[in-house]
Amino acid sequence: MPEQKDRDPSAGATGASRASRDAEGAGGGAGSEVDWEAERRRRRARFLRELAEARALRDRVQPRRAKAARLRHAMRMRTFRW
Repeated sequence: MPEQKDRDPSAGATGASRASRDAEGAGGGAGSEVDWEAERRRRRARFLRELAEARALRDRVQPRRAKAARLRHAMRMRTFRW
């Protein structure tokens, strides 16, 4: 998986990063809060990219299930009341 090498090795250590974020927040002020929000948005964007990639892979691997899911979604949309 080529995505694995792009990942930050310290991203999985939530305890250490949370402790360092708390330490920065105590003395940093608003700058560290902005950095924390930017990091959160980067992590969320990466997660959503990987989720979309996993769904696309599943649709390619299991086309019958993907077609059934599309039909179910279309039926939900037709019966939805605005």
